[in-house]
Amino acid sequence: MAQGTVQVTHTGTSRWRRRTGEYASLAAALEAAADGDILTVSPGTYRENLVLRRAVTLRGAEGSAGSVRIAPADGVPLTVRASATVQDLHVEGQDATAPALLVEDGAPELTDLRIVTRSAAGIEVRGEARPTVRRCTVDNPAGVGIGVLDGAGGVFEECEVVAAGQSGVSVRGGAHPRLERCRVHHASGSGLSVTGEGSSLEALGCEVYEIKGAGMQVASRATAHLTDSRVHRTSSDGITLDTDAVLTLADCDIHDVPENAVDLRSRSVLTLTRSTVRRFGRNGLSVWDPGTRVDANQCEIHDSTGDYPAVWVSDGATAVLDSCRVHDVPDALFVLDRGSRADVVDSDLTQVRNTAVSVSDGATAQLDDCRIREASTGAWFRDHGSGGTLSNCTIDGAQTGVIVTKGADPSIERCTVTNPAEAGFYVSAEGRGTFHGCRVSGSGGYGFHVMDGCRTTLTRCRTERCARGGYEYPEEGTAVEDCTSDESGVRATPPVTAPVVATATQSPGLLSMIPGQRTAGPEPAAAPASAPGPGPAARTSDAVLGELDALVGLESVKREVRTLTNMIEVGRRRQEAGLKAASVRRHLVFTGSPGTGKTTVARLYGEILASLGVLERGHLVEVSRVDLVGEHIGSTAIRTQEAFERARGGVLFIDEAYALSPEDSGRDFGREAIDTLVKLMEDHRDAVVVIVAGYTAEMERFLSVNPGVASRFSRTITFSDYVPEELLHIVEQQAEEHEYRLADGTAEALGKYFTALPKGPAFGNGRTARQTFESMVERHAGRVAELAEPSTDDLSLLYPEDLPELP
Repeated sequence: MAQGTVQVTHTGTSRWRRRTGEYASLAAALEAAADGDILTVSPGTYRENLVLRRAVTLRGAEGSAGSVRIAPADGVPLTVRASATVQDLHVEGQDATAPALLVEDGAPELTDLRIVTRSAAGIEVRGEARPTVRRCTVDNPAGVGIGVLDGAGGVFEECEVVAAGQSGVSVRGGAHPRLERCRVHHASGSGLSVTGEGSSLEALGCEVYEIKGAGMQVASRATAHLTDSRVHRTSSDGITLDTDAVLTLADCDIHDVPENAVDLRSRSVLTLTRSTVRRFGRNGLSVWDPGTRVDANQCEIHDSTGDYPAVWVSDGATAVLDSCRVHDVPDALFVLDRGSRADVVDSDLTQVRNTAVSVSDGATAQLDDCRIREASTGAWFRDHGSGGTLSNCTIDGAQTGVIVTKGADPSIERCTVTNPAEAGFYVSAEGRGTFHGCRVSGSGGYGFHVMDGCRTTLTRCRTERCARGGYEYPEEGTAVEDCTSDESGVRATPPVTAPVVATATQSPGLLSMIPGQRTAGPEPAAAPASAPGPGPAARTSDAVLGELDALVGLESVKREVRTLTNMIEVGRRRQEAGLKAASVRRHLVFTGSPGTGKTTVARLYGEILASLGVLERGHLVEVSRVDLVGEHIGSTAIRTQEAFERARGGVLFIDEAYALSPEDSGRDFGREAIDTLVKLMEDHRDAVVVIVAGYTAEMERFLSVNPGVASRFSRTITFSDYVPEELLHIVEQQAEEHEYRLADGTAEALGKYFTALPKGPAFGNGRTARQTFESMVERHAGRVAELAEPSTDDLSLLYPEDLPELP
């Protein structure tokens, strides 16, 4: 057969047709062919637009796979409108507006085709077509790889989309194809896209990867079913569902995703069975909006690469986890917003760096027969309206077992907390909660620790081997019934007709068997080496103000402090005279660069208030973010309260306070310190004066993003940078204090030195002046050490050459 010819073999039964024939073009051969004919195409390039209208077989010659190229200059290279068979062809599209292979009708079989194009679609299936496509490859970096639309269907077996400028596989308009053992990769849109009411996709044993977008997108009432499939290495979410979408995943693996592994919104429904979600950058499961729901059974979610919860449920959505494992993640489950709900049954939450279960903003979580291990916080019910039930759960090796704060009201039943580093159950900031039949053993702190202002109920609880005691709760608000501790060795009061409820006001019965209750405020934590002593020696306000006046510079600061002092003093005298005194808020904001005397002024301010009888002790407790924010979110409130207690009767000075609220503070733990601090300042407004300090711009931002903090402070005092003359004065004071003198010309040299000194972020103001003096002393020592018999002047005079080099 000659090059470029087509041989037609008739396989029908009619004796009137020719058995074979050769044609110079494919179009002519197709025109002459009848149903059942086989068209064998010789190797070559055919610049024709082919349309198959009959049930013929169109194939390349045996042994020459891929040698037949259908490559017209424009239009659709190959259109199939019948139940034909096409195999072993190379189809090339040149028209950006047309598909390379268009299937419009029938149930054709397309086998071993390679479609290379830069067009709207590589393969497009429309209408009533139901093709079977086997081992075909689509390379279309300009458009859709495979498009199935307008009610079409078909089966795609062992096919591969090697490149797509848009979606790898697009299903819309009520289409419903099936993919078996297919691969889709290097698509610039979604790997698989299913959209529109009635549209559906079924995929078995498929793989989607290297996608510049979502691995799979199901939207607008479409449905999809994936079985034994993998989605990985995407540039955004692994799978997204939106607007009443329905997706079922069975025995699937979603991994190596930089964003959410699966993101659902707008009443979408996801069912996962025996599937794995791993190595994701944001949430493993992200579930949003009322009516949106996830049901996961026998699934595993693990190895987060980011700093976000593994399962996120918000805005009224629902998640159900049954017999699942979540491990090696920052947080396991976050449930937020009223109407949101999570039900977790017979599941394991382990190796969680922060909080295993967090419930906030009115959400609800119910955990039954679950196991939480190696988490910083087992479960945290955060605020008013948030609650749910923990039943028959165990929490082992956590920093804190369960935390309840800010009016949250969960029910905790028959739960066991073993070996917590801090409290087993911790309730603070007006938290509530009911604890029934719970047990704590091996706690590094208290078993049950309930702070002032909380209303909780403890019944039939038990503590064992708790380092600080089994129970710590306030005098009022906590109802305790039939609880025991190994410290008593005796069960609670014997049964009586009416339930016995013990509170801190009762002396007989239960309270005699539980470690002693708090009577005069919380027991302070073990004080660090820097903890304050009994307070500064009492001095009069005039003496302290005299020390303030002796400081170099700071004229505006001195005026502000004197103004406050005068207002407080006059207010005290008015009260003594039986007159009303103006309310003076004593909490302050100090702004300015480092080394401008903020800490020194804070110390003197505390002494002044103590001398006026406003504060009991007037001592200064200086802290920063590291002292208030724990290594895990569960201990932040505890650390902040302990710092506040150390400052009781004095001044709590928070340096670089803006670090508690960084600009990107969506999940920053410092927010807990701020909330706890604001609550303490309100509840104990006369016990502690709080001063927050930091750079001017950063503190302005800090106050603007935290109006609750800003409202607690009476005024801002700005500490200006020292001018060269003031820096020189500090050096002169240092020299006099250490018995040095400035030689002739040294003061002038220092003035020029401080004028030329860069005033960038590293400039330390007074600290820089003191460091300059220390450097001069070191250089002086090196110079004088070489003298055999130095004079008194040699030992005390500092010369211009002793100045350090400018940085």
